[in-house]
Amino acid sequence: MKANKVITRAGFTLVELAVVIVIIGVLAAFAVPRFKASVERSKAAEAFNYLSAVQAAQERYHARQSTYADDVNSLDIKFTAPKYFTVGTVAAGRTSDLQDSWTLTLVRVGASAGYGAYTVTFTEEGFDTSPTKSTIMAQDEINPMQT
Repeated sequence: MKANKVITRAGFTLVELAVVIVIIGVLAAFAVPRFKASVERSKAAEAFNYLSAVQAAQERYHARQSTYADDVNSLDIKFTAPKYFTVGTVAAGRTSDLQDSWTLTLVRVGASAGYGAYTVTFTEEGFDTSPTKSTIMAQDEINPMQT
């Protein structure tokens, strides 16, 4: 007499595959926006880094010349312009005189992961947290200063 052999198949069922796909979809739904925000935050940090270097160079220039420079090219820094921002022009700040104050604004250009064009402004006192000057203040998830 011949014994009946039970044949077992190794593999995944359609239900198991569907569950895995749903789990991956849910994880991606949470991870992708956070990833986009962290990438944009690192790009915004480029502006803060650049403007911090300008601020320090402006203070050195002011110590030598008794006025702030009206052009970043006059400063003693070898810093390339930011890749993701356009650099504005140095202007007189709150006192309307370059001897006492200055302001410089960078504007985000190109695709910004859905955050739109935003600005980062520095003065002789550092980061200008005024929402009308630094529109990044309205973007808490990408603002590296998170003030």
